[in-house]
Amino acid sequence: MPSKSRTLLYFLFAVLLTSVLGAVLQTQFNLASLQALGAPVPLTVRLHTTGLDLLGFSPTFAVLVILGFICALPVASRFSRAWPSGRWLLFALAGALAVRSALALANALLPMPTLIAANRSLGGTAGLMACGSLGALLFAQLWRRAAPAQP
Repeated sequence: MPSKSRTLLYFLFAVLLTSVLGAVLQTQFNLASLQALGAPVPLTVRLHTTGLDLLGFSPTFAVLVILGFICALPVASRFSRAWPSGRWLLFALAGALAVRSALALANALLPMPTLIAANRSLGGTAGLMACGSLGALLFAQLWRRAAPAQP
């Protein structure tokens, strides 16, 4: 089993991956909505807006991801001991459900209709959940590599 500090580092990598991917996805959904209304969105605007959202939105999304992952990743780890062949599925589901739960909690607690615009559509919500799955799978892979081989 990896040390606590190494496990925390892997956790932070998972949160970073999820928040960066989520911020990029959120930006592209917003820009696609503007394009659907007829606004021109050239590549330079896409790149600039994506950069701004990586700096401005990803920290907010990271807080949600941390809240979800703190609950979900230990549960996935425990269940994966009982079902080792389902490890990857368990972590993928845990990451997706962690993001979905965090989004639901934020939407319930905040006065605005939806905190994250991509979460207003099924496709956007599924995309954000997929970002959570990828982050959780990264954590599972890093954590597994650091664990000593079992006899």
